[in-house]
Amino acid sequence: MSGSAATVLFDEAALAARVEELAAEIAARSPRDLIAIPIMTGAFVFAADLLRALHRAGLAPEVDFIQIASYGAGVTSSGRIELMRDLRTQVAGRDVLLIDDILESGRTLAFARQLLLDRGARRVMIATLLEKPHKKQIEVAADFVGFACPDRFVVGYGMDHAGNYRHLPFVGALDDLDQPKG
Repeated sequence: MSGSAATVLFDEAALAARVEELAAEIAARSPRDLIAIPIMTGAFVFAADLLRALHRAGLAPEVDFIQIASYGAGVTSSGRIELMRDLRTQVAGRDVLLIDDILESGRTLAFARQLLLDRGARRVMIATLLEKPHKKQIEVAADFVGFACPDRFVVGYGMDHAGNYRHLPFVGALDDLDQPKG
């Protein structure tokens, strides 16, 4: 792991409280025949907590996973979207809850949303833990947003930098990656 220190942006208590609120907001939309689809790998911790909260809110979604790559080992999106792992479940006629860690450029979520609509999903709702609205390059809106995120490189709670930091129980910023580039 690199020597970077992560500054806490959203601690465990704030994450837990907001996930419960998001589950209540999702349940209030009365989804039908719901399938939850986390985008791996960064969303896995958020998705696990959100799925348990959805259960407490009275929902029992089926779960499948999709893996989409756009970052590689870098700190900015490559701009190229690659479907690494496809769904095994049919979404035609169903409500879909697409779960992601961060809405930044919008490319990944726009790609995934369109893929699901093209496959006949009745409705695609997007839940994202973080949103950087000032970084969007493609217009896509999340239906449920945990937190507005400052323009920092974030890690923890499933999000990584080159495979590290996913284990952190909070969302933090890597200070040395936030410094202006010369």
